[in-house]
Amino acid sequence: MAKRGVAARANQDGGEIDLTPMLDVVFIMLIFFIVTAVFIKEPGVEVTRPSTDKREQVKNQNVLIAIDAKNAIWIDRKKIDERAVKTVVERIHADNPLGAVVIQADGQSNAATYALVWDAAKEAGVVDIHLATDPK
Repeated sequence: MAKRGVAARANQDGGEIDLTPMLDVVFIMLIFFIVTAVFIKEPGVEVTRPSTDKREQVKNQNVLIAIDAKNAIWIDRKKIDERAVKTVVERIHADNPLGAVVIQADGQSNAATYALVWDAAKEAGVVDIHLATDPK
C-alpha cells in the first residue's frame, strides 16, 4: 500500500520522465560518428586487374585510383589529367593522413602511367601505396 501511495504522489507532483537529455546525447553521438567516419573515394571506372597468387588486405584505404585500358586516370568518379594527380591526391589525403592509396591498374595499361601515379602519390606525402590485384 505504501508503494501505491508513492507512485500516486509522483504522478500528482508531475513526476514525468524527461527524454530531452537522452535525445541530445543520441544526436551528439550521431554527429560525432558522421564527422569521424572515413569515406573511401571510389575511382569511378571498372578495370581488369592483373592476377596474382599472393594478396593482402589493405586496411585504412581512403584513395582509390584507377588506370583504365586507355591509360586514363580516374579518381572519385572523375577523369583526372596526369598533371593534376598529385594535387587531387594531396587534397583527398589531407582528410585522412594515415590512409592508404590503392592503385587499380588495368592489365592493358602501360607501366609509365602506373609509375606516374605512384610518383605523384609519393610526392603528395603518401607512404602507404598499393597495387590492387585479383586472385588467380
